[in-house]
Amino acid sequence: MFFVFGAVLAAGIPVLLALFAFAGAVGLYGLASWITPDAGGAALSVIFMLGMAVGVDYSLFYLKRAREERERTGGTISHAAAVELAAATSGRAVVDSGLAVALALGGLYLMDDVIFSSIATGAILVTLVAVAGSRTVLPALLAKLGDRTDGRRGRRRAALGRPAGGAEHSRMWSALLRPVMRRPLVTLLAGLTATAALALPTLGMKLGTEGKDTFPDSVAAMAAYDRLTAAYPAEGIAHLVLVRSDAAHADEAQAALRRLAERTRGDALFAQDAGGARPRTSADGRAAILALPVPYGENDEAAGRSLALLRDELVPATVGKVAGTQTAVSGEIAYGADYAAHQEQRLPWVILFVSLATLAIMYTAFRSIVMAVLSVLLNLAAVLVSWGVLTLVFQGTWAEGLLGFESTGFVGSRTPLLVFAILVGLSTDYQIFVVSRIREAVRRGAPTREAVVDGITGSASVVTSAAVIMVSVFASFLFIDRIERKQIAVGLTVAVLFDAIVLRALILPSAMALLGDRCWGRDRTAAPARATPPGGEPPHPLTVAPALPRRG
Repeated sequence: MFFVFGAVLAAGIPVLLALFAFAGAVGLYGLASWITPDAGGAALSVIFMLGMAVGVDYSLFYLKRAREERERTGGTISHAAAVELAAATSGRAVVDSGLAVALALGGLYLMDDVIFSSIATGAILVTLVAVAGSRTVLPALLAKLGDRTDGRRGRRRAALGRPAGGAEHSRMWSALLRPVMRRPLVTLLAGLTATAALALPTLGMKLGTEGKDTFPDSVAAMAAYDRLTAAYPAEGIAHLVLVRSDAAHADEAQAALRRLAERTRGDALFAQDAGGARPRTSADGRAAILALPVPYGENDEAAGRSLALLRDELVPATVGKVAGTQTAVSGEIAYGADYAAHQEQRLPWVILFVSLATLAIMYTAFRSIVMAVLSVLLNLAAVLVSWGVLTLVFQGTWAEGLLGFESTGFVGSRTPLLVFAILVGLSTDYQIFVVSRIREAVRRGAPTREAVVDGITGSASVVTSAAVIMVSVFASFLFIDRIERKQIAVGLTVAVLFDAIVLRALILPSAMALLGDRCWGRDRTAAPARATPPGGEPPHPLTVAPALPRRG
């Protein structure tokens, strides 16, 4: 933050507000846990990660815009007036972005899973607290501190009327966008090719459940578990076959369980002593359980085959034939398989809900179905790239030494969905901020292609800074000795970088250049263009604000 602003005070404000957003959200989450269940504090790390990301981001949008207004006018307007201008422009983008993030995270409730529900509740709360803080505490704080947040260099730059971020920065981005706008179709095809190449490995993604074989040996509980299973191998991973029968068939059901254990004897999919296992029964004999140990990890393919053999063949052929009985196969292996299957069944509905919610938010923000659809497609592109990179990194072994993990050969079953929900919200955050700047230029009368260059050039420093900050937050989770946390960190880090570099700098401007005025639909005529006075500067975006369509 100090590198972005060049002032200690300006650098400290976003971090301080992000920490307060985290603290406030944790307090509210504690109250919410009386209504909605908490999955053993699983949401706290996500609350911190997202709170730091959006809290710093929203503060960054305000601070950069207020400083830009001061510099644009050569310091002729007061700092309070610059804060008001920032609130009317970036502040509106922050609200739209916060709603988009909250709605995207709300899709996690559709999973009907206590872990995802806990994470959704905490993440939504920290996002809304960050939005509330950026709309109340932050403007008041900036107005109170005045130009002390600019630092010496910022005050000198404002007095000289230099553009925010420096003329060199604007020239650099203009130079980068020049070939994009000159050859938009070629640029679009190149960007889509890069996206497809990185997203393609997603087709080979394998999902598994985090468990004993994925926790590091440094965890004390795992060391104790390893000693236990070394001394008592039968107490390791096992299938649990449960039977409930009526009194008339209880003895027959127990005999069928013994036959089931005998049929596993000599089968390589089960432990050597599984054939000698005996069922345990309840006092009345109507309920019984049989443990069949397996010599594999719970996410091993052989363990999955043994589960399928039990459920599809062995159980139906033995206890399944006893009248008046109910059977089930449980255990850690069954839990992992059923959990992954449940996620695969629910995931399409979550994606559909989040996509429709994003579509509605973007249409409400820009009154353009074209921009709304384009935003959804860009979000999905970022997600697919993230999933593809997760598959490449964690299903292989080439990055083990680099990131400090042992490959399990699969991606955690919760990781893709968490990355999807968080990433869609943050990607929409970028989209709203960038497109808002482009639309400001359009409403000043600039043609769409020129407006794209102006908008992206004007917002590039903010988006770049926000991306660097988010990457810093997400990358810090790489140091947590849990492979699931590392997967989330890699997925979000790669996606944010790809979003800022490829999607926003190549695909978005080239697509908008090809679409032209069709980007805005009827919104293009909602506010007539205002000519620039001779020898003057274009009217400020706020001068055309009354012509914007009123929002309920």
